[in-house]
Amino acid sequence: MLLYSENLLWCGVYGSLVNLTVIAVERCLKVAHPIWSKKHLRRWMIYSTIAFIWVSSFVHQMAVAFESSAVIDGLCYGFKIWKNPLTGVAYGIFYFFSAYVIELLIFVFCYVKILIVIRRQARVMADYGGAGSSSAQSQQSNQIQYNVIKTMVLVCVFYAIAYLPLTIYFLLMSLDLNLSLLDAGYYLTLFFAFLYICANFINSINNAL
Repeated sequence: MLLYSENLLWCGVYGSLVNLTVIAVERCLKVAHPIWSKKHLRRWMIYSTIAFIWVSSFVHQMAVAFESSAVIDGLCYGFKIWKNPLTGVAYGIFYFFSAYVIELLIFVFCYVKILIVIRRQARVMADYGGAGSSSAQSQQSNQIQYNVIKTMVLVCVFYAIAYLPLTIYFLLMSLDLNLSLLDAGYYLTLFFAFLYICANFINSINNAL
């Protein structure tokens, strides 16, 4: 049940998704509220939040996996066998909203807010900048806006497309339909989710370089 339910895999995936949300909120605070973030946002707060997310993710996934998994005829049916079917339905709805809808709303809000602040700052710099430096400032502003838009598209749009099939699959599975983690359809939806993780990883490396 520990290994074949893929529980360890989803501990990491769920924790990484929540951490992406924390990164988006941190970026939004630093750009939209720089004075407040410098005064109140401490490094230990960020590290404590990251540690809490990983610990709570493991605790949450372990509890759900052992509550909803069972070995039948030598096969492990992970996140499928609930003692109370209504509990499974409630958890499926909770997972869909927490891991997809709420995450996506936070991503969109944070990165749109960042883009609005950067555009406002660019207009202020253009109004007060000198004639000689206006071209360089405009080019730098355009590059910053391009980077924000690229990150926003990758994080928000790609997340919305890549994770939708998997979250819908989990939701349908929790409704006690004839679906499980042993079906080929699950691995097809999992492929798109992992494609998002790989693209996000490559984008992080490019930004670092």
